[in-house]
Amino acid sequence: MKTCLCIDEMHPSLPDMLAEIGVQLHYRPDLTAAEVPAALAAHPYDGLMVRSKLRITAALLAHGPALRWVARAGAGVDNIDEEALAAANVTLLNAPEGNQDAVGEFAVGLLLSVLRNIGRADREVRAGQWRREANRGEEVGGKVIGLIGYGHMGKAFARRLGGFGCTVLAYDHDPNCAPDQFATLVSLAELQQRAEVLSLHIPYSAANHHVVNEEMLTGFRNAIWLLNTARGEVLDHAALVRQLATGQVRGAGLDVLENEKLATLTPTQRATLDALEADPNVLFTPHIGGWTHQSYHRINEVLARKIHDFLRRHAG
Repeated sequence: MKTCLCIDEMHPSLPDMLAEIGVQLHYRPDLTAAEVPAALAAHPYDGLMVRSKLRITAALLAHGPALRWVARAGAGVDNIDEEALAAANVTLLNAPEGNQDAVGEFAVGLLLSVLRNIGRADREVRAGQWRREANRGEEVGGKVIGLIGYGHMGKAFARRLGGFGCTVLAYDHDPNCAPDQFATLVSLAELQQRAEVLSLHIPYSAANHHVVNEEMLTGFRNAIWLLNTARGEVLDHAALVRQLATGQVRGAGLDVLENEKLATLTPTQRATLDALEADPNVLFTPHIGGWTHQSYHRINEVLARKIHDFLRRHAG
């Protein structure tokens, strides 16, 4: 029987799902990042399953010479050195299909909340203020919604926008990105010319660091609302502060931040976050876009299926 070490919290259905495909799970979410190398060295694991506890590097892989796959419980793989995996002949499996529906639904909620001032209005009513006219909002219908990134998450969002009577444009730098009936694929220049809302759906990589920056934001013909349910590091938050001040960005919904470990913010990061927090047109949530009870279970299903497929392809 194959064995897999899991070092992060997972839905309790995982052991049974893996057992059904002939994989014994060693479930060790109690391990610290520093303890993982020794755990890998102590047993010839075939697989390693992670969320975001630690980075998967060449140095770590050297402690698990028998590894054949690394399974990332989620969509993002920014904590995994893919070149190191390829060099070690280790296959990367991730599960964007597991939380794409959660992200698609959440992005709709974030869009509505920003356009209709829901967060601000809630705070005001709790404070004894009934400011109906000041919270007059905008409708999604008739707007042009621009997506940067049209993979699993972008497509899930676009599908759910279908009933709103809006136009959905999408830009993706991947020439193999497949179009569908829910969005029109356009160039970045056309998206900047037409969009009234910008929603980010791209993974983080070194090449994508601050790809949404001052130059990009000022390149939009219309003042825009901005949503980020992807990764905080793709957006230059200092540039966002400045563009909110000028009115080029009318409001923002941020489910992710550049540094989500709030106790470790640098003085510069703290000042930027303070400025965003002071803006009544900015709405925050704590990286919960893909985090539902259903996606928690579904990610197990996706990974179990992908591990099963991998084992069948590499039988023997």
